[in-house]
Amino acid sequence: MDKFKAVLEFRLIDVAGYQLTVVELGSSLAILLIAIVLSRNLSNYMTRILTARSRISPMQLYTFNRILGYAILAIGVLVSLGMLGLSTDKLMLVVGALGVGIGFGLQNIVNNFVSGIIILFEKSLRVGDFVELESGLLGEVKEINIRSTLIRTLDNADILVPNSEFINNRVNNWTLSDDERRFLIPFGVAYGSDPQKVQDVVLDEIKKMPFTLTGERREPSVLMTEFGDSSLDFDLVVWLKGDNVKRPGLIRSSYLLAIHKALIDNAIEIPFPQRDLHIRSGLTSVAK
Repeated sequence: MDKFKAVLEFRLIDVAGYQLTVVELGSSLAILLIAIVLSRNLSNYMTRILTARSRISPMQLYTFNRILGYAILAIGVLVSLGMLGLSTDKLMLVVGALGVGIGFGLQNIVNNFVSGIIILFEKSLRVGDFVELESGLLGEVKEINIRSTLIRTLDNADILVPNSEFINNRVNNWTLSDDERRFLIPFGVAYGSDPQKVQDVVLDEIKKMPFTLTGERREPSVLMTEFGDSSLDFDLVVWLKGDNVKRPGLIRSSYLLAIHKALIDNAIEIPFPQRDLHIRSGLTSVAK
């Protein structure tokens, strides 16, 4: 027993009046570990309780769990440092040193952390939103973490984007206020085609597609836009909702195939680029 007590009281550090024993280090690590486990399990427990007993929205629940987890970890770190024998004065020295470090190289980390807190409270970005970044990245928000946001692209690739990019740059959130979005599908037909017939046959085919929204404000339409170089140009305007908004490539392909079917079934010619070449007879004499 005495040997075990001696091991626990063994001084790992004894410098300038500061002493750190094995039991103090072990207690500090144990508290930190408990804080990590508690932050995860308590968040899951609160999710089940709040989901069953209240009408809290998923985004509010996500924000609450994140903030609760961060608070528990912060308290755990402070208590853990206290177990190491760091008094208030010493903690202030650590904070001061950390401030110097932030000034020299940690400003990006702090910037991303603060940006993450702003995103959670501002609710301008939510888990499940479909976003397009200024860099061209397109995908669905899966997680909003302390430093970065996880976005899953259409190729099923997980991309970690620093939170500051959502604050400092322009972000196109396709599903912020609702999950309805308008798609514009351009196409053309050959000169000599009846524009009214083109509109009618394409609309009839488009309305058969299950994901086309219809209604007073969301009725699909076919608009003639201009007289092109070799075609009469039209735009198909359709509205989509839900998960269909998050599959722009597949949706565009489906509508193009439907347009092609409607035109072919009704003997409407699909144009191809044409160039007329005029040969002047005077060129022959010049060549001789």
